[in-house]
Amino acid sequence: MVSVTHVAGSPAAPASPGSSQLLPVLRERGQREVFCGLTGIVWLHRKIQDAFFLVVGSRTCAHLIQSAAGVMIFAEPRFATAILEEKDLAGLSDANEELDRAVARLLARRPDIKLLFLVGSCPSEVIKLDLARAAARLSAAVGPAVRVLSYSGSGIETTFTQGEDACLASMVPVLPSETPTHKESLLVVGALPDVVEDQFQRIFLELGIPVAFFPPRRSHELPAVGPRTSYLLAQPFLAATGQALDERGARRLMAPFPFGVEGTRGWLEAAVQSFGVSSSRLGAVVAGAEERARVSLTKARQRLAGKRIFFFPDSQLEVPLARFLARELSMEVLEVGTPYLHQDHLSVELALLPKTATLSEGQDVERQLDRCRHHKPDLVVCGLGLANPLEMEGFSTKWSIELVFTPIHGYEQAGDLAELFARPLVRRERLRV
Repeated sequence: MVSVTHVAGSPAAPASPGSSQLLPVLRERGQREVFCGLTGIVWLHRKIQDAFFLVVGSRTCAHLIQSAAGVMIFAEPRFATAILEEKDLAGLSDANEELDRAVARLLARRPDIKLLFLVGSCPSEVIKLDLARAAARLSAAVGPAVRVLSYSGSGIETTFTQGEDACLASMVPVLPSETPTHKESLLVVGALPDVVEDQFQRIFLELGIPVAFFPPRRSHELPAVGPRTSYLLAQPFLAATGQALDERGARRLMAPFPFGVEGTRGWLEAAVQSFGVSSSRLGAVVAGAEERARVSLTKARQRLAGKRIFFFPDSQLEVPLARFLARELSMEVLEVGTPYLHQDHLSVELALLPKTATLSEGQDVERQLDRCRHHKPDLVVCGLGLANPLEMEGFSTKWSIELVFTPIHGYEQAGDLAELFARPLVRRERLRV
């Protein structure tokens, strides 16, 4: 089933020449090629340093996370899988009792755990295991030293990056409330590599804007949230988290996402306007970083300018990345596919997309493959399941998952982000030689 609708651009970000305020959206519902939300554990367990992620699932779930994380057999990461056996699926044993025993053994072995996530999977969803109730029961049993939360990473309910969204949304209800003396503050929402977080923190510090990051690096550093909190999304896939913050009274700042020079500047501009800092002050603070970023893009632009790119839906990063590639690297964007299109969160980005691009939401993989083959793009951005077959057909591909695992936000990473797209073309040229 295919339908077409339209998405309105944001009035706060007028379209520039070559952009459109009203972009048609091709909506597709069919077979999908995408990882489940369990994959988010791979970067979340590195970010929240005293958290542990216990997947309640099958051996397939365990193999997925283990292989995606590349963990050595002798390593002891902060995630694991409580295996649901056939007797659990058949209702021949009490899965809750077994889960309680597994958690007790885990906490006895790992006293460093302060925040435990019970992560739902397809098997736990199928047998209707109520992990929210289990988390409340276990929290009461283990006491205040450990907080137990739950969320779903099931492929039935989530795709690739929605695992992070579900995780952060589960944390919002336990965030502290603002005190009566709480001052206006900024919250940056979305898991960022520590090096990127440190860079943004320095910029906000120089601008005199009080800032906190969510998720925090340690579970006891949860930021207070309420009506005096303004927040910037650092990731475009945080729909449920944004809604939960809105319900707490926080105010989302309309902004592009901080990819490339233009996106990062627009993202920071949204903050300074909200906090009464002048644009000239912002310009002075980021002048050096912006110049370094522009210079770092030069080499990749020479290779990418005029090249044609096609995005399959995977990470929900597709829209802001397409804007960056079109406007800062002069690539021709053929199609921008995304699993879900949050029109409000992406309104500024949508207004900046070239009007010649096709924007699609959802997936019917066979139809998209047909369109891709018809267009014969120079570069295809897609998931792992499609990359190898497309490479065999002669296409150059970029794995979507690499764009999530690699630091790509902000000025200092702009050149690295551009090189991620240039590298497959360089590899293809060398193979031809």
